[in-house]
Amino acid sequence: MTVSAALAARRSVRGFLDRPVDPELIRDLVGRAARAPSGGNLQPWHIDVVGGAALEGFKREMAAQIMAGHSETPAYDIYPPELKEPYRSRRFAVGEALYQRLGIPREDKAARRMWFARNFAFFGAPVALFCTVDRQMGPPQWSDLGMYLQSLMLLLVEAGLASCPQECWAVYPDSVTRFLGTPPERMLFCGMAIGYEAADEPANALRADRAPLDEWAHFRF
Repeated sequence: MTVSAALAARRSVRGFLDRPVDPELIRDLVGRAARAPSGGNLQPWHIDVVGGAALEGFKREMAAQIMAGHSETPAYDIYPPELKEPYRSRRFAVGEALYQRLGIPREDKAARRMWFARNFAFFGAPVALFCTVDRQMGPPQWSDLGMYLQSLMLLLVEAGLASCPQECWAVYPDSVTRFLGTPPERMLFCGMAIGYEAADEPANALRADRAPLDEWAHFRF
């Protein structure tokens, strides 16, 4: 597979098969993704991969917390508090496109909340990944995390696997920290669901639009 093909094929998958993934394959891909660029070669990413009984137990714990209405102080603002245009419209449009695929109208708030809660079960994926970073690190190192995660997701596509990066886990940092035993000097950045795509899941038919090139790129040759 070419890089171009992997990049075109990668998308956030929100429905996975109940099919195990070879742990050694995941270990290999997680290691190879570390060839991602890193300013000063700091390699600020810390990765925890979980599956099997441990993951199932964590999913049950999170389901109980969500049912009880438990909330935590988010690790960071996932989006700016006053998101301006065109970013606000882009975020709104992709959300509406997803719920349209699912057949959930805007006024059915309960159904939308129930669907969103599936994030915290990793959409049924058999493998979960968490990325944490030392609190000393700043925005330049956070960009390194993104490059690592993109590298991993492209390698997953090449291996026939699907993924969904999940910043939503930043709203439950205490729960994840307790589960992983993460040291206090590290902050949760995001999670990721990994597995084999369920082709019949309506959400997986979504292909998020991208803005036209001339809207955001300027060339001066």
